[in-house]
Amino acid sequence: MSLNVARKPQAVPAPPARTPRRRLEPVVTPTVRRRPKLAYALVALGGAMAIGAAQIGLSLAITQDSFTLASLSSQQNELNLQTQALQEELTGLSSPQALAASAAGLGMVVAGSPSYLRLSDGAVFGAGSGAAGTSTIDPTGAGAVGNALLQPVEKETAAEDAGTATEQGTDPLPPAIADGLPSPTTR
Repeated sequence: MSLNVARKPQAVPAPPARTPRRRLEPVVTPTVRRRPKLAYALVALGGAMAIGAAQIGLSLAITQDSFTLASLSSQQNELNLQTQALQEELTGLSSPQALAASAAGLGMVVAGSPSYLRLSDGAVFGAGSGAAGTSTIDPTGAGAVGNALLQPVEKETAAEDAGTATEQGTDPLPPAIADGLPSPTTR
C-alpha cells in the first residue's frame, strides 16, 4: 500500500517586521552644564534682606510713635488737671465774696441809693449824694460765709505742719495729688 496522499500546501507565516536596530555610538564630548548665574542669587538675597530691613524699620517707627503718643497723652492729662486747678482758682477769685473783699481792700465802699442821669438834657434823678466814707457791708466780717476757695494753703505753713507731725511721732497726711495718680516712669 502505498500512501500517496496529496497534501495541501500550508501557508508559511510571514516573518515579523523587524525594527531597525539602533546604533550605539560612544560619547565623544560631554554636554556642558550651565552654571547658575550668581547675579540672580545675589539679587534674590538682597531683595529678601531689603524686605526684612523694611519690616524692622516700620516696627521701630510704630513703636516709637506709640511711646510718643503715650508721652503726649500723659502731658495732656497733666495740662487738663492744671486747667481744672486754675479754673477752680478763677471761680474762687471771681466769686462775689472775693470781689467785695478786694474792693474793700482797695478802699471802695458800697453806695447808698442809686442816682440816674438822663443823657438828653443832663438831668440827675435820685438822691444825688456820694457814698459815705465807710461801707455798710463788711465782706470779711463775722457774718460772712466762709469760702474754702479763698483760703490758699501756704507752702511754708504746710511744711512746718509736716515737720511737727513727724516730731510728735504721727505720720503727716499724704501729699496732695496735683498731677494725677503717681505712677512709675517707664521707657
